[in-house]
Order: sequence, then C-alpha cells, then structure tokens
Amino acid sequence: MRVDAGLSRLLGLSRTVVAALTEDGRVAVDGRTAGKSDRLTAGAWLEVQLPEPEPAKPITGPEEVVAGLTVLHADDEIIVVDKPVGVAAHPSPGWTGPTVLGGLAALGYRVSTSGAAERQGIVHRLDVGTTGVMVVAATEHAYTVLKRAFKQRTVEKRYHAVCQGHPDPIRGTIDAPIDRHPRHDYKFAVVAGGKPSVTHYDTIEAFPAASLLDVRLETGRTHQIRVHLAAMRHPCVGDLTYGADPVLAKRLGLQRQWLHARSLGFEHPTDGRWVEYTSPYPADLERALELLRDH
Repeated sequence: MRVDAGLSRLLGLSRTVVAALTEDGRVAVDGRTAGKSDRLTAGAWLEVQLPEPEPAKPITGPEEVVAGLTVLHADDEIIVVDKPVGVAAHPSPGWTGPTVLGGLAALGYRVSTSGAAERQGIVHRLDVGTTGVMVVAATEHAYTVLKRAFKQRTVEKRYHAVCQGHPDPIRGTIDAPIDRHPRHDYKFAVVAGGKPSVTHYDTIEAFPAASLLDVRLETGRTHQIRVHLAAMRHPCVGDLTYGADPVLAKRLGLQRQWLHARSLGFEHPTDGRWVEYTSPYPADLERALELLRDH
C-alpha cells in the first residue's frame, strides 16, 4: 500500500495527518525518509515520529449563584450542600447549566484538591434531576479520606424514592449488575457482566398507585436506584427515561423522577467522628406526595 493509506490504517490516523507527517520528514522506511506516495513493503522497518499531543483544555463552567443551592454545613475540610433540581455536580462536555462547584465558587468557597480541574473536590455525584445531600471535599486530605470511604462503602447513603405500584416483597435487596444500555447510550441497564450493584429498600408508606421507599445504596453506580426499580417493573414515578407512566407524572405535576438523597452519614475527615446530614423534601416532591395521599 501507499505510505499514506497504510499508515492511516495501521495507526488509525486520518490521511491528512499522515500526509503532514511525511511532509515534515517524520516517516522513514528502512532508514530512508518516505513520501506519502511511496510504497510499504512486507518486512520493511517503519519509523514514525508522532507529533506532541495538544494539551487538554480544562472543562470550565460559569461561577454563578445557583438558586436553591443550600450549604448545610461547611468547615475547613468539607462542604455539605443540599442540591436543587437541574444542577450538575461539576462541569462536563455538553452541559451548559449550573453546577454545584460553580455555585460554591460564587458563594466564596474554595476547593483545593488534585484530579481533573472540572471535578475539584467532587467525591460523589447526584443526577441533574435528583435533589438532596452531597458532600464536597475542600482539601486534599478530605478528598483522599472521603474517596476511600466511598470506595470501601463505609458511607451511609439514604435516598427516598416514590416508585409506581407496590414492590413485592415490601422490603428487600436488589442485587443486579449495571452497565450502559446496549442500545441507548444515555441510559443504563441491568446487564450480564456489568458492574456489581446492590440496592436495599424498605417501604415507608403505600398509596393506591405508588409506594414511598427508603433506599440504602451499597454501591454507587450511575442511575442505580432508577435502573434497579425499573428492572423490578416499579420505576420511580416521573422517570419517563426508565419507563414511568407519563399520565401519572402529569397528574402529580412532576417534571422529573421522584428521587431524593435524604441523608448522608460518614466519618469526618478531620477526627473520624460520625456525622450525618439530612435534607427535607423539595416543594415539587412534597406536593406530589400530598396528591398521592389525597387519592
């Protein structure tokens, strides 16, 4: 094959990039500088000098006051927030909305840890459409300690969820592996060979059409509660992405899934004492509960 075609296939580079490499004298065959139209032959010694990769551009988001973002606790090591709906944990490609980190920066909080610039201090995340308690590490020490705690599952994460129907049994454990949905990249699903995922649930209150659950996560996969409840045929009320009934969601005035990070407990990075923070239901979820109780 010609050098440009062969190198393109061998290295997965575009023809344009390969042409530029040969013009710069960066390709040699058997010790001689090769042109893009020269031929590659079996057994020849091929040398290619690849260009330096372009430095990664940090993903940044706006520093702006985020409506509804409440700081539940702050000290030298940690910042505990109550995250409102429609807010991401940190900047990411394609997300132009508000973030927890941007909101904290606007309030004057400074986060100083290693790792990707856009994820400074983020040790766990909540979905954009999920409200509730989140902890952000303010220092390198807190980041290391909390990351380890989440990995070792010593953090107690409790969520409240309203699911459609009535789970049977009313108290139980869902142990089913999760990975990206085989057909829809924006979704996740229970998939054989996925990451181990364990969710414990207990029914707090039952309504004619739905149930309020207390959910404890043993693992922390993306969309874990939403995926596990949908797999049981009891999706979160309002979670249209995972098969919830749009008629019920509309009747309850829900624009998102009824899922709330109710409380978060962990050993404080400074002295190891157990601390726990709780978030009240936001107005839209409280209103939906009232409507369920009235019917």
